[in-house]
Amino acid sequence: MNIIRLVKLSLRRWDRKFTVSKRQQFVVTTILLTAGLILTQLVPADFRYPMVGGLSIAAFLLTAFCLREDLRGIEWVTLLTIPTMFTAAIALFYFLLPVRWLTRLPVAALYAVGMYALLLTENIYNVAAERTIALLRAAHSVGFLLTLATYFFLVQTVLAFRLSAPFAMLVVGGISFPLFLQSLWAMELSDRPSRGVWELTIALTVCVMELVWAISFLPIKTTLAALFFTTCFYSFAGMAQQYLVEKLYKKTVVEFFFVCAVVLVLILITTHWRGNL
Repeated sequence: MNIIRLVKLSLRRWDRKFTVSKRQQFVVTTILLTAGLILTQLVPADFRYPMVGGLSIAAFLLTAFCLREDLRGIEWVTLLTIPTMFTAAIALFYFLLPVRWLTRLPVAALYAVGMYALLLTENIYNVAAERTIALLRAAHSVGFLLTLATYFFLVQTVLAFRLSAPFAMLVVGGISFPLFLQSLWAMELSDRPSRGVWELTIALTVCVMELVWAISFLPIKTTLAALFFTTCFYSFAGMAQQYLVEKLYKKTVVEFFFVCAVVLVLILITTHWRGNL
């Protein structure tokens, strides 16, 4: 708590010195982080993972600086989770791309667009926690879409390391928990997540971990497995969000489960079972 207070005091001192608009701050932050992402490819391979860690911390601090006016309580976690994890996800996925700038530069450009959209989204959440705002519905859509992209890239990276089932289950669970928490909290935007949000977050994280354990015994390619887990995250989080706003109907549940079933069937059909034995 003392650390958070020190950060708040520092941000307030900086706030007195800056007269730049918030959108301009978002642009500068996006440019700095995108430049850092590109820089991770210019350093020796041994320094790349420390660079990813440093870039993720920079994303956390810069986002906190941009949203410094109204950050309080759980918002230090929920509002700063996606920008930080999105940065880490793209930076780690960057290493899996072919060593060609023709592929890496477009990804960097997409990261810049996504990061700027995230900053706008988190700012809307920050303001909507205090008063009603018309753009909240659009922010929910954009935020959830970028959360899915973050989840896919992180899970894809984890599965690419081909960890043992217990370790993969724990790591994917560690990724799922904060993303579930942020997605569900965004439906309430309260100072403290309700008991229902905590219970749903824990339950859904456990469900995903169990799926990781089960799928790890099947000869499915990592990209297809990541796609399936992302689809499950989409369905679980989507149903939980509708439940929190009391709009979860039987038809909605069927639609979400149907999406998961279709993706699972397609993955099982396209898997070369004999070739992986």
